[in-house]
Amino acid sequence: MSFAWAKQYEPQTALTKWLDEKLPFPRLVYNAVGAGYPVPRNLNYMWNFGVLAGFCLMIQIVTGVVLAMHYAANAQVAFGTVEHIMRNVNYGWMLRYAHANGASFFFIVIYLHIFRGFFYSSYKAPREMIWLLGVVIFLLMMATAFMGYVLPWGQMSFWGAQVITGLFSAIPLVGEPLQVWLLGGFAPDNAALNRFFSLHFLLPFVIAGVVILHIWALHIPGSSNPTGVEVKQESDTVPFHPYYTAKDGFGLGVFLILFTFMVFFLPNALGHPDNYIEANPLSTPAHIVPEWYFLPFYAILRAFTGDFGIPFTDVVLIPAKLLGVIAMFASILVWFILPWLDKSPVRSGHYRPLFRKFFWVLVIDMAVLTYCGGAPAEEPFVIISQIATAYYFLHFLVILPIVSQIEVPKPLPFSITEAVLGKDKAAEAPRAGTAQGGDAGSLPDGSLQPAE
Repeated sequence: MSFAWAKQYEPQTALTKWLDEKLPFPRLVYNAVGAGYPVPRNLNYMWNFGVLAGFCLMIQIVTGVVLAMHYAANAQVAFGTVEHIMRNVNYGWMLRYAHANGASFFFIVIYLHIFRGFFYSSYKAPREMIWLLGVVIFLLMMATAFMGYVLPWGQMSFWGAQVITGLFSAIPLVGEPLQVWLLGGFAPDNAALNRFFSLHFLLPFVIAGVVILHIWALHIPGSSNPTGVEVKQESDTVPFHPYYTAKDGFGLGVFLILFTFMVFFLPNALGHPDNYIEANPLSTPAHIVPEWYFLPFYAILRAFTGDFGIPFTDVVLIPAKLLGVIAMFASILVWFILPWLDKSPVRSGHYRPLFRKFFWVLVIDMAVLTYCGGAPAEEPFVIISQIATAYYFLHFLVILPIVSQIEVPKPLPFSITEAVLGKDKAAEAPRAGTAQGGDAGSLPDGSLQPAE
């Protein structure tokens, strides 16, 4: 985001002037997170989660690199090397718990970040590319987390790999060869561990690269804000530093308190006890479940229990397993088309009363799917999963487009400054006259543009 009133970087010493000419890295940082980057003055704490997500990624990369120094991707010793890290490596237990709980906290932060985007319609123009890159990051995170879950080589690791890679076998013609190619064999073993370890180590750096693109895309239109009204004047913004570095610092402090509490006092609360039993291909766990952050999509996968075929015949067009796989992937891929499904000219859910009601129904629906994903595949959880899955797709593909067309939003503030400080009475008369005279234009956010 570039504004005439943004403070420009000015090197003060001969060294910084020379560096600015040869490699303007300080200027880049100053314009990205310093006083040279103006940000809407009304951002609330829901805008902290982008910084927290970046911090979580840093934790995962640093702890992951150190853990990789002591891990062996071999089915005979993988479980033992994890125990070696826990017992013999200096502070290995802390690194392992920080990495495992860091993944959970990363997903907590990202889910809050995504649902903030849903509520404030952060996917709307001109920020579509920011949203699309964010969905790509989420998909990469899911792939990385799945492969990481396999590495401890406990019971859940082994059988989770068997079940998830088995989903690809549902694809017609190429499914089974694809599964064998992914595993490097007919069942999870040394080849699968080596492949998953290599990709688990590589993908976080790919995520970091996409994060850079995500931030770059953000700086073109600038940050959104809780009102959804675009920046119109200098008073609508404040410099990112020191205002939001201080605010993000406070949020980071709260995050670290919660994170360290989990690492030191409840390190295994978000894991599964069966993963402390070494993988045994001859002993199937009573209840195979993925990590908690996959549960809503796992519930969607299991919601399809019947084949789709021609009625009153035995002809099966799409098996139930393939339907579940398609639905599971579609549940995330539908986010890619959100900018074009929601036609409302108003962004913020605060000014969309009908949209806001359905948003909270979606939140409850996701909570139900999460619970059902962790429950046994039996009644009444199956039918509840099916109802929740049906609503999930109805929300994005039917309800959201219809609501965006029929609802009557509340009046928007004229500017971000007005939303923060209240109406400027001196400006009321000219604005009213402009509206009556017909010289004002309508801005994309629905507010009036003053006449020249």
